[in-house]
Amino acid sequence: MSKEFILPDIGEGIVECEIVEWLVSVGDEVKEDQPICDVMTDKALVQIPAVHDGVITQLHYEKGEIAKVHEPLFAMDVAGAAPVEVANDTQASPDTSGSHLEDFILPDIGEGIVECEIVEWLVSEGDTIVEDQAVCDVMTDKALVQIPAKYDGVVEKLYYKKGEIAQVHSPLFQMRLAGGNGNVQNSSVSESKPAAKADTQNTAVKAQLPKNGKAIASPAVRRLAREQDIDINLVPGSGKNGRVYKEDIARFVSGEANQQAVVEAKPAATNTAPVSEVAQAVTSGGTRVEPIRGMKAAMAKQMVASVSTIPHFTFSDEIDLTDLIALRKELKEQYAKEGIKLTMMPFFIKALSLAIKEFPIVNSQVNDDCTEITYFDDHNIGMAVDSKLGLLVPNIKGCQSKSIVDVAQDVTRLTEAAREGRVSPDDLKGGTISISNIGAIGGTTATPIINKPEVAIVALGKLQHLPRFDSHGNVVSRAIMQVSWSGDHRVIDGGTIARFNNLWKAYLENPAKMMMAMR
Repeated sequence: MSKEFILPDIGEGIVECEIVEWLVSVGDEVKEDQPICDVMTDKALVQIPAVHDGVITQLHYEKGEIAKVHEPLFAMDVAGAAPVEVANDTQASPDTSGSHLEDFILPDIGEGIVECEIVEWLVSEGDTIVEDQAVCDVMTDKALVQIPAKYDGVVEKLYYKKGEIAQVHSPLFQMRLAGGNGNVQNSSVSESKPAAKADTQNTAVKAQLPKNGKAIASPAVRRLAREQDIDINLVPGSGKNGRVYKEDIARFVSGEANQQAVVEAKPAATNTAPVSEVAQAVTSGGTRVEPIRGMKAAMAKQMVASVSTIPHFTFSDEIDLTDLIALRKELKEQYAKEGIKLTMMPFFIKALSLAIKEFPIVNSQVNDDCTEITYFDDHNIGMAVDSKLGLLVPNIKGCQSKSIVDVAQDVTRLTEAAREGRVSPDDLKGGTISISNIGAIGGTTATPIINKPEVAIVALGKLQHLPRFDSHGNVVSRAIMQVSWSGDHRVIDGGTIARFNNLWKAYLENPAKMMMAMR
Protein backbone atom coordinates (compact mmCIF):
# COMPACT_ATOMS: atom_id res chain seq x y z
CA MET A 1 0.00 0.00 0.00
CA SER A 2 1.39 3.37 -1.00
CA LYS A 3 1.29 5.76 1.94
CA GLU A 4 2.04 9.45 2.11
CA PHE A 5 4.56 10.75 4.64
CA ILE A 6 3.24 14.07 5.98
CA LEU A 7 5.95 16.59 6.85
CA PRO A 8 5.50 17.02 10.63
CA ASP A 9 6.01 20.06 12.84
CA ILE A 10 9.78 20.68 12.85
CA GLY A 11 9.90 23.69 15.13
CA GLU A 12 7.63 26.20 16.80
CA GLY A 13 6.19 28.62 14.27
CA ILE A 14 7.84 26.91 11.26
CA VAL A 15 5.45 26.39 8.33
CA GLU A 16 7.86 25.55 5.52
CA CYS A 17 11.41 24.42 4.81
CA GLU A 18 13.84 24.01 1.93
CA ILE A 19 14.84 20.57 0.65
CA VAL A 20 18.62 20.58 1.07
CA GLU A 21 19.36 16.99 0.04
CA TRP A 22 17.44 13.82 -0.68
CA LEU A 23 19.27 10.90 0.94
CA VAL A 24 17.19 8.29 -0.95
CA SER A 25 15.80 7.84 -4.47
CA VAL A 26 12.54 6.49 -5.88
CA GLY A 27 12.70 2.70 -5.72
CA ASP A 28 15.03 2.58 -2.72
CA GLU A 29 14.17 0.23 0.11
CA VAL A 30 14.36 2.01 3.47
CA LYS A 31 14.12 1.04 7.12
CA GLU A 32 12.28 2.70 9.98
CA ASP A 33 14.27 5.67 11.35
CA GLN A 34 16.53 5.76 8.26
CA PRO A 35 17.25 9.38 7.23
CA ILE A 36 15.27 10.32 4.10
CA CYS A 37 16.25 13.94 3.53
CA ASP A 38 17.83 17.04 5.03
CA VAL A 39 15.67 20.15 5.20
CA MET A 40 16.60 23.70 6.17
CA THR A 41 14.32 25.94 8.23
CA ASP A 42 15.04 29.51 9.21
CA LYS A 43 16.44 28.13 12.47
CA ALA A 44 18.29 24.89 11.81
CA LEU A 45 19.14 21.99 9.52
CA VAL A 46 16.77 19.09 10.29
CA GLN A 47 16.98 15.47 9.18
CA ILE A 48 13.68 13.73 8.39
CA PRO A 49 13.58 9.97 9.15
CA ALA A 50 11.29 7.23 7.81
CA VAL A 51 8.59 6.05 10.20
CA HIS A 52 8.09 2.64 8.55
CA ASP A 53 10.00 0.02 6.60
CA GLY A 54 9.18 0.11 2.90
CA VAL A 55 10.03 1.25 -0.62
CA ILE A 56 10.09 4.89 -1.77
CA THR A 57 7.54 5.41 -4.58
CA GLN A 58 7.56 9.19 -5.01
CA LEU A 59 9.45 12.30 -3.89
CA HIS A 60 7.11 15.28 -4.01
CA TYR A 61 9.80 17.99 -4.18
CA GLU A 62 13.06 18.60 -6.00
CA LYS A 63 16.24 19.58 -4.23
CA GLY A 64 16.06 23.32 -3.46
CA GLU A 65 12.26 23.49 -3.49
CA ILE A 66 10.15 24.63 -0.54
CA ALA A 67 8.14 21.98 1.30
CA LYS A 68 5.11 22.81 3.42
CA VAL A 69 4.61 21.53 6.96
CA HIS A 70 1.59 19.19 7.33
CA GLU A 71 1.64 18.37 3.59
CA PRO A 72 2.93 15.20 1.84
CA LEU A 73 6.74 15.08 1.55
CA PHE A 74 7.18 11.67 -0.08
CA ALA A 75 5.25 8.44 -0.65
CA MET A 76 6.29 4.87 0.06
CA ASP A 77 4.96 1.32 -0.10
CA VAL A 78 4.84 0.27 3.53
CA ALA A 79 6.22 -3.20 4.15
CA GLY A 80 3.65 -5.72 5.33
CA ALA A 81 0.68 -3.38 4.91
CA ALA A 82 -2.39 -4.84 3.26
CA PRO A 83 -4.20 -2.70 0.66
CA VAL A 84 -7.05 -0.87 2.36
CA GLU A 85 -9.33 1.97 1.50
CA VAL A 86 -8.35 5.12 3.34
CA ALA A 87 -9.96 8.49 3.42
CA ASN A 88 -6.86 10.02 1.85
CA ASP A 89 -8.10 8.61 -1.45
CA THR A 90 -10.96 11.08 -1.30
CA GLN A 91 -8.93 14.16 -0.54
CA ALA A 92 -9.22 15.52 -4.06
CA SER A 93 -12.70 14.13 -4.77
CA PRO A 94 -15.11 17.05 -5.07
CA ASP A 95 -18.81 16.56 -4.48
CA THR A 96 -21.70 18.50 -6.00
CA SER A 97 -21.41 21.27 -3.42
CA GLY A 98 -17.85 22.09 -4.45
CA SER A 99 -16.38 20.82 -1.15
CA HIS A 100 -14.00 17.89 -0.68
CA LEU A 101 -12.94 15.50 2.03
CA GLU A 102 -9.54 15.56 3.65
CA ASP A 103 -7.94 13.52 6.40
CA PHE A 104 -6.17 15.21 9.28
CA ILE A 105 -2.91 13.31 9.75
CA LEU A 106 -1.76 13.10 13.37
CA PRO A 107 1.61 14.91 13.33
CA ASP A 108 4.72 14.30 15.42
CA ILE A 109 3.79 15.30 18.97
CA GLY A 110 7.12 14.66 20.64
CA GLU A 111 10.48 13.10 19.99
CA GLY A 112 10.25 9.31 19.83
CA ILE A 113 6.45 9.26 20.28
CA VAL A 114 4.67 6.95 17.82
CA GLU A 115 1.25 6.66 19.41
CA CYS A 116 -1.07 8.36 21.88
CA GLU A 117 -4.31 7.74 23.71
CA ILE A 118 -7.47 9.69 22.84
CA VAL A 119 -8.38 11.35 26.14
CA GLU A 120 -11.33 13.44 24.98
CA TRP A 121 -12.94 14.43 21.68
CA LEU A 122 -13.87 18.11 21.87
CA VAL A 123 -16.00 17.91 18.71
CA SER A 124 -18.51 15.44 17.27
CA GLU A 125 -19.19 14.18 13.77
CA GLY A 126 -21.21 16.82 11.93
CA ASP A 127 -19.81 19.74 13.93
CA THR A 128 -18.66 22.82 12.05
CA ILE A 129 -15.23 23.87 13.27
CA VAL A 130 -12.78 26.68 12.55
CA GLU A 131 -9.04 26.81 12.02
CA ASP A 132 -7.04 26.43 15.27
CA GLN A 133 -10.11 25.19 17.17
CA ALA A 134 -9.20 22.41 19.61
CA VAL A 135 -10.43 19.07 18.24
CA CYS A 136 -9.21 16.58 20.83
CA ASP A 137 -6.91 15.99 23.78
CA VAL A 138 -4.44 13.13 23.42
CA MET A 139 -2.13 11.60 26.02
CA THR A 140 1.42 10.51 25.30
CA ASP A 141 3.79 8.99 27.83
CA LYS A 142 5.11 12.50 28.50
CA ALA A 143 2.27 15.01 28.36
CA LEU A 144 -1.31 15.87 27.50
CA VAL A 145 -1.39 17.44 24.03
CA GLN A 146 -4.22 19.35 22.41
CA ILE A 147 -4.73 18.82 18.68
CA PRO A 148 -6.09 21.86 16.76
CA ALA A 149 -7.84 21.95 13.39
CA LYS A 150 -5.81 23.17 10.40
CA TYR A 151 -8.78 24.46 8.39
CA ASP A 152 -12.38 25.61 8.61
CA GLY A 153 -14.81 22.82 7.79
CA VAL A 154 -17.21 20.13 8.98
CA VAL A 155 -16.14 17.04 10.90
CA GLU A 156 -17.15 14.02 8.80
CA LYS A 157 -15.60 11.14 10.70
CA LEU A 158 -13.65 10.45 13.90
CA TYR A 159 -11.35 7.48 13.31
CA TYR A 160 -10.90 6.61 16.99
CA LYS A 161 -13.07 6.39 20.09
CA LYS A 162 -12.22 7.87 23.46
CA GLY A 163 -9.62 5.67 25.14
CA GLU A 164 -8.32 4.14 21.92
CA ILE A 165 -4.70 4.41 20.75
CA ALA A 166 -4.00 6.61 17.72
CA GLN A 167 -0.88 6.23 15.58
CA VAL A 168 1.34 9.19 14.66
CA HIS A 169 1.37 9.94 10.89
CA SER A 170 -2.00 8.18 10.46
CA PRO A 171 -5.45 9.76 9.89
CA LEU A 172 -7.00 11.06 13.12
CA PHE A 173 -10.25 12.50 11.77
CA GLN A 174 -11.80 13.53 8.47
CA MET A 175 -13.11 16.96 7.50
CA ARG A 176 -15.19 18.34 4.65
CA LEU A 177 -13.52 21.47 3.33
CA ALA A 178 -15.12 24.14 1.18
CA GLY A 179 -14.30 24.19 -2.53
CA GLY A 180 -13.36 27.18 -4.67
CA ASN A 181 -16.57 29.15 -4.10
CA GLY A 182 -16.67 28.32 -0.39
CA ASN A 183 -20.30 29.48 -0.09
CA VAL A 184 -21.53 26.59 1.99
CA GLN A 185 -18.41 26.51 4.13
CA ASN A 186 -18.28 30.23 4.83
CA SER A 187 -21.87 30.46 5.92
CA SER A 188 -21.49 27.46 8.23
CA VAL A 189 -18.27 28.63 9.76
CA SER A 190 -19.51 32.13 10.41
CA GLU A 191 -22.25 30.66 12.59
CA SER A 192 -19.80 28.47 14.48
CA LYS A 193 -17.29 31.15 15.43
CA PRO A 194 -17.84 32.19 19.04
CA ALA A 195 -17.93 35.94 18.42
CA ALA A 196 -19.58 36.00 15.00
CA LYS A 197 -23.23 36.41 16.04
CA ALA A 198 -24.41 39.93 16.55
CA ASP A 199 -27.23 38.65 18.80
CA THR A 200 -25.73 39.31 22.25
CA GLN A 201 -28.44 37.38 24.05
CA ASN A 202 -27.86 34.19 22.06
CA THR A 203 -24.10 34.52 22.47
CA ALA A 204 -24.52 34.92 26.21
CA VAL A 205 -26.44 31.66 26.40
CA LYS A 206 -23.63 29.83 24.55
CA ALA A 207 -20.78 31.07 26.72
CA GLN A 208 -19.91 29.34 29.96
CA LEU A 209 -17.79 30.17 32.96
CA PRO A 210 -15.53 27.28 34.00
CA LYS A 211 -17.33 25.05 36.49
CA ASN A 212 -14.24 24.46 38.60
CA GLY A 213 -12.98 28.03 38.38
CA LYS A 214 -10.17 27.12 35.96
CA ALA A 215 -10.46 27.95 32.30
CA ILE A 216 -10.06 25.37 29.54
CA ALA A 217 -7.91 26.93 26.82
CA SER A 218 -4.97 26.27 24.55
CA PRO A 219 -1.51 27.67 25.40
CA ALA A 220 -1.85 30.26 22.61
CA VAL A 221 -5.11 31.54 24.07
CA ARG A 222 -3.61 31.67 27.56
CA ARG A 223 -0.67 33.64 26.23
CA LEU A 224 -3.06 36.11 24.56
CA ALA A 225 -4.90 36.56 27.87
CA ARG A 226 -1.62 37.27 29.67
CA GLU A 227 -0.62 39.80 27.02
CA GLN A 228 -3.99 41.54 27.51
CA ASP A 229 -3.50 41.39 31.32
CA ILE A 230 -6.72 39.38 31.68
CA ASP A 231 -7.50 36.64 34.19
CA ILE A 232 -8.54 33.91 31.76
CA ASN A 233 -10.55 32.19 34.50
CA LEU A 234 -13.02 35.10 34.36
CA VAL A 235 -13.55 34.84 30.58
CA PRO A 236 -16.75 32.98 29.59
CA GLY A 237 -15.83 30.35 27.01
CA SER A 238 -18.10 29.62 24.07
CA GLY A 239 -16.60 26.21 23.28
CA LYS A 240 -17.51 22.78 24.57
CA ASN A 241 -17.32 22.56 28.37
CA GLY A 242 -16.64 26.30 28.48
CA ARG A 243 -13.44 26.20 26.39
CA VAL A 244 -12.09 29.71 25.81
CA TYR A 245 -11.13 30.84 22.29
CA LYS A 246 -9.36 33.98 21.10
CA GLU A 247 -12.71 35.45 20.07
CA ASP A 248 -13.99 35.06 23.64
CA ILE A 249 -11.08 37.15 24.92
CA ALA A 250 -11.75 39.82 22.29
CA ARG A 251 -15.41 39.92 23.33
CA PHE A 252 -14.45 40.08 27.00
CA VAL A 253 -12.17 43.05 26.33
CA SER A 254 -14.94 44.85 24.46
CA GLY A 255 -17.26 44.51 27.44
CA GLU A 256 -19.75 42.00 26.05
CA ALA A 257 -18.52 39.27 28.34
CA ASN A 258 -19.48 41.24 31.44
CA GLN A 259 -23.14 40.63 30.61
CA GLN A 260 -22.43 36.98 29.91
CA ALA A 261 -20.69 36.55 33.26
CA VAL A 262 -23.84 37.71 35.06
CA VAL A 263 -25.95 35.18 33.16
CA GLU A 264 -23.54 32.32 33.67
CA ALA A 265 -22.69 33.05 37.32
CA LYS A 266 -26.20 32.13 38.56
CA PRO A 267 -26.18 29.30 41.11
CA ALA A 268 -26.45 25.83 39.64
CA ALA A 269 -29.73 23.95 40.02
CA THR A 270 -30.10 21.63 43.01
CA ASN A 271 -29.10 18.04 42.32
CA THR A 272 -32.26 16.07 41.57
CA ALA A 273 -30.68 12.70 40.85
CA PRO A 274 -33.11 9.79 41.07
CA VAL A 275 -33.09 7.81 44.30
CA SER A 276 -31.83 4.75 42.42
CA GLU A 277 -28.73 6.65 41.31
CA VAL A 278 -28.00 7.77 44.87
CA ALA A 279 -28.39 4.23 46.16
CA GLN A 280 -26.08 2.96 43.44
CA ALA A 281 -23.38 5.42 44.51
CA VAL A 282 -23.13 3.90 48.01
CA THR A 283 -23.08 0.27 46.90
CA SER A 284 -20.01 -1.52 48.30
CA GLY A 285 -18.05 -4.57 47.27
CA GLY A 286 -17.43 -3.70 43.63
CA THR A 287 -14.14 -3.34 41.81
CA ARG A 288 -12.92 -1.21 38.95
CA VAL A 289 -10.04 -2.02 36.58
CA GLU A 290 -8.23 0.68 34.62
CA PRO A 291 -5.37 0.31 32.14
CA ILE A 292 -2.14 2.04 33.19
CA ARG A 293 -1.27 4.31 30.30
CA GLY A 294 0.32 7.58 29.41
CA MET A 295 2.42 9.31 32.03
CA LYS A 296 1.41 6.88 34.79
CA ALA A 297 2.81 4.01 32.75
CA ALA A 298 5.94 6.00 31.94
CA MET A 299 6.46 6.87 35.61
CA ALA A 300 6.02 3.24 36.67
CA LYS A 301 8.59 2.08 34.13
CA GLN A 302 11.03 4.86 35.07
CA MET A 303 10.79 4.20 38.82
CA VAL A 304 11.30 0.46 38.44
CA ALA A 305 14.34 1.08 36.24
CA SER A 306 15.75 3.52 38.79
CA VAL A 307 15.43 1.45 41.96
CA SER A 308 16.43 -1.80 40.25
CA THR A 309 19.64 -0.45 38.68
CA ILE A 310 20.78 2.37 41.02
CA PRO A 311 21.94 1.66 44.60
CA HIS A 312 20.22 4.47 46.49
CA PHE A 313 21.29 5.96 49.80
CA THR A 314 19.57 8.77 51.69
CA PHE A 315 20.98 11.70 53.64
CA SER A 316 18.74 14.05 55.68
CA ASP A 317 19.32 17.43 57.28
CA GLU A 318 17.44 20.53 58.38
CA ILE A 319 17.82 24.04 56.98
CA ASP A 320 16.99 27.26 58.81
CA LEU A 321 15.22 29.45 56.24
CA THR A 322 14.31 32.34 58.55
CA ASP A 323 16.61 34.90 56.93
CA LEU A 324 15.82 33.78 53.38
CA ILE A 325 12.08 34.06 54.04
CA ALA A 326 12.60 37.62 55.28
CA LEU A 327 14.56 38.51 52.14
CA ARG A 328 11.92 37.04 49.87
CA LYS A 329 9.20 38.96 51.72
CA GLU A 330 11.04 42.21 51.00
CA LEU A 331 11.47 41.41 47.32
CA LYS A 332 8.13 39.72 46.65
CA GLU A 333 5.94 42.81 46.32
CA GLN A 334 8.54 44.68 44.28
CA TYR A 335 8.77 41.93 41.67
CA ALA A 336 5.02 41.29 41.73
CA LYS A 337 4.55 44.78 40.24
CA GLU A 338 6.65 43.59 37.30
CA GLY A 339 4.53 40.45 36.92
CA ILE A 340 7.17 38.15 38.43
CA LYS A 341 6.03 35.54 40.94
CA LEU A 342 8.88 35.13 43.43
CA THR A 343 8.43 31.90 45.38
CA MET A 344 11.03 30.07 47.47
CA MET A 345 11.79 27.59 44.71
CA PRO A 346 13.99 29.95 42.60
CA PHE A 347 16.26 30.44 45.62
CA PHE A 348 16.54 26.68 46.18
CA ILE A 349 17.37 26.17 42.51
CA LYS A 350 19.92 28.96 42.23
CA ALA A 351 21.65 27.97 45.47
CA LEU A 352 21.78 24.39 44.20
CA SER A 353 23.43 25.57 40.98
CA LEU A 354 26.04 27.56 42.93
CA ALA A 355 26.86 24.48 45.04
CA ILE A 356 27.14 22.29 41.93
CA LYS A 357 30.05 24.46 40.74
CA GLU A 358 32.05 23.13 43.69
CA PHE A 359 30.72 19.56 43.44
CA PRO A 360 30.32 18.71 39.72
CA ILE A 361 29.94 15.00 40.55
CA VAL A 362 26.29 15.58 41.52
CA ASN A 363 25.63 17.02 38.05
CA SER A 364 26.81 13.94 36.19
CA GLN A 365 25.50 10.72 34.66
CA VAL A 366 26.97 7.23 34.37
CA ASN A 367 26.43 4.71 31.58
CA ASP A 368 24.45 1.52 32.19
CA ASP A 369 27.43 -0.68 33.06
CA CYS A 370 29.02 2.11 35.13
CA THR A 371 32.26 2.22 33.15
CA GLU A 372 32.04 5.89 32.17
CA ILE A 373 30.87 9.08 33.85
CA THR A 374 29.79 12.21 31.98
CA TYR A 375 29.98 15.66 33.62
CA PHE A 376 27.63 18.37 32.37
CA ASP A 377 28.56 22.03 32.16
CA ASP A 378 24.90 23.05 32.11
CA HIS A 379 22.90 22.81 35.33
CA ASN A 380 19.48 21.68 34.06
CA ILE A 381 17.62 21.48 37.35
CA GLY A 382 14.31 19.59 37.36
CA MET A 383 11.25 20.20 39.53
CA ALA A 384 8.89 17.33 40.29
CA VAL A 385 5.34 18.65 39.81
CA ASP A 386 2.24 16.77 40.97
CA SER A 387 0.03 17.40 37.93
CA LYS A 388 -3.55 16.22 37.45
CA LEU A 389 -2.19 13.59 35.06
CA GLY A 390 0.63 12.25 37.22
CA LEU A 391 4.20 13.14 38.09
CA LEU A 392 6.05 15.44 35.68
CA VAL A 393 9.65 16.63 36.07
CA PRO A 394 10.28 19.61 33.76
CA ASN A 395 13.71 21.19 34.09
CA ILE A 396 15.09 24.70 33.89
CA LYS A 397 17.95 24.79 31.42
CA GLY A 398 21.30 26.49 32.15
CA CYS A 399 20.63 27.62 35.72
CA GLN A 400 24.34 28.40 36.16
CA SER A 401 24.00 31.42 33.86
CA LYS A 402 20.59 32.65 35.04
CA SER A 403 19.65 35.15 37.72
CA ILE A 404 17.13 34.34 40.44
CA VAL A 405 14.56 36.42 38.54
CA ASP A 406 15.23 34.44 35.33
CA VAL A 407 14.80 31.22 37.27
CA ALA A 408 11.59 32.53 38.87
CA GLN A 409 10.05 33.20 35.47
CA ASP A 410 10.94 29.70 34.28
CA VAL A 411 9.56 28.16 37.48
CA THR A 412 6.22 29.93 36.97
CA ARG A 413 5.99 28.96 33.30
CA LEU A 414 6.88 25.31 33.83
CA THR A 415 4.73 24.87 36.94
CA GLU A 416 1.62 26.21 35.19
CA ALA A 417 2.27 24.07 32.13
CA ALA A 418 3.00 20.94 34.16
CA ARG A 419 -0.16 21.24 36.24
CA GLU A 420 -2.15 21.30 33.02
CA GLY A 421 -0.12 18.37 31.69
CA ARG A 422 1.03 20.39 28.69
CA VAL A 423 4.79 20.61 29.15
CA SER A 424 6.75 20.57 25.90
CA PRO A 425 9.02 17.55 25.32
CA ASP A 426 12.08 19.84 25.33
CA ASP A 427 11.27 20.96 28.87
CA LEU A 428 11.16 17.33 30.02
CA LYS A 429 14.44 16.29 28.39
CA GLY A 430 18.02 16.85 29.44
CA GLY A 431 17.66 17.21 33.22
CA THR A 432 20.84 16.76 35.28
CA ILE A 433 19.57 16.90 38.90
CA SER A 434 16.09 17.17 40.46
CA ILE A 435 14.18 18.74 43.34
CA SER A 436 10.96 17.20 44.71
CA ASN A 437 8.86 19.62 46.75
CA ILE A 438 6.90 17.02 48.68
CA GLY A 439 6.44 19.51 51.53
CA ALA A 440 4.00 21.51 49.40
CA ILE A 441 1.52 18.68 50.04
CA GLY A 442 2.70 17.64 53.50
CA GLY A 443 5.33 15.63 55.33
CA THR A 444 8.82 16.38 56.58
CA THR A 445 11.16 13.65 55.32
CA ALA A 446 11.09 11.26 52.39
CA THR A 447 13.21 8.78 50.46
CA PRO A 448 13.05 10.23 46.93
CA ILE A 449 13.75 7.98 43.96
CA ILE A 450 16.47 9.24 41.62
CA ASN A 451 15.27 10.45 38.24
CA LYS A 452 17.43 8.09 36.18
CA PRO A 453 19.98 8.67 34.61
CA GLU A 454 20.67 11.49 37.08
CA VAL A 455 22.74 10.70 40.18
CA ALA A 456 21.05 12.80 42.88
CA ILE A 457 17.67 14.17 43.95
CA VAL A 458 16.52 16.16 46.97
CA ALA A 459 13.07 16.19 48.59
CA LEU A 460 11.98 19.35 50.39
CA GLY A 461 9.83 18.86 53.49
CA LYS A 462 7.16 21.24 54.74
CA LEU A 463 8.20 24.48 56.41
CA GLN A 464 7.76 24.42 60.20
CA HIS A 465 8.21 27.09 62.87
CA LEU A 466 10.14 25.28 65.60
CA PRO A 467 11.94 26.30 68.82
CA ARG A 468 15.72 26.54 68.51
CA PHE A 469 18.49 28.00 70.66
CA ASP A 470 20.13 31.23 69.50
CA SER A 471 23.80 32.14 70.07
CA HIS A 472 22.97 33.37 73.59
CA GLY A 473 21.17 30.20 74.63
CA ASN A 474 17.70 31.72 74.32
CA VAL A 475 14.84 29.72 72.80
CA VAL A 476 13.55 31.41 69.63
CA SER A 477 11.15 30.49 66.85
CA ARG A 478 12.90 29.63 63.58
CA ALA A 479 11.57 28.59 60.12
CA ILE A 480 12.91 25.05 59.67
CA MET A 481 12.70 22.78 56.63
CA GLN A 482 13.80 19.13 56.55
CA VAL A 483 15.53 18.02 53.35
CA SER A 484 16.20 14.45 52.20
CA TRP A 485 18.82 13.57 49.58
CA SER A 486 19.05 10.36 47.60
CA GLY A 487 22.33 9.65 45.84
CA ASP A 488 23.65 7.08 43.42
CA HIS A 489 26.10 5.17 45.65
CA ARG A 490 28.07 3.95 42.63
CA VAL A 491 29.54 7.43 42.13
CA ILE A 492 28.57 9.48 45.23
CA ASP A 493 29.52 8.57 48.78
CA GLY A 494 28.06 9.84 52.06
CA GLY A 495 30.85 12.33 52.69
CA THR A 496 30.42 13.93 49.27
CA ILE A 497 26.66 14.39 49.60
CA ALA A 498 27.08 15.74 53.15
CA ARG A 499 29.66 18.35 52.11
CA PHE A 500 27.61 19.29 49.05
CA ASN A 501 24.49 19.69 51.19
CA ASN A 502 26.41 21.80 53.72
CA LEU A 503 27.41 24.27 50.99
CA TRP A 504 23.88 24.42 49.59
CA LYS A 505 22.55 24.87 53.13
CA ALA A 506 25.05 27.70 53.80
CA TYR A 507 23.80 29.62 50.77
CA LEU A 508 20.17 29.23 51.86
CA GLU A 509 20.76 30.08 55.52
CA ASN A 510 22.93 33.09 54.66
CA PRO A 511 21.43 34.82 51.59
CA ALA A 512 24.26 37.39 51.56
CA LYS A 513 26.74 34.58 50.99
CA MET A 514 24.61 33.32 48.11
CA MET A 515 24.50 36.76 46.51
CA MET A 516 28.27 37.13 46.80
CA ALA A 517 28.79 33.75 45.10
CA MET A 518 26.85 34.84 42.03
CA ARG A 519 28.80 36.06 39.03
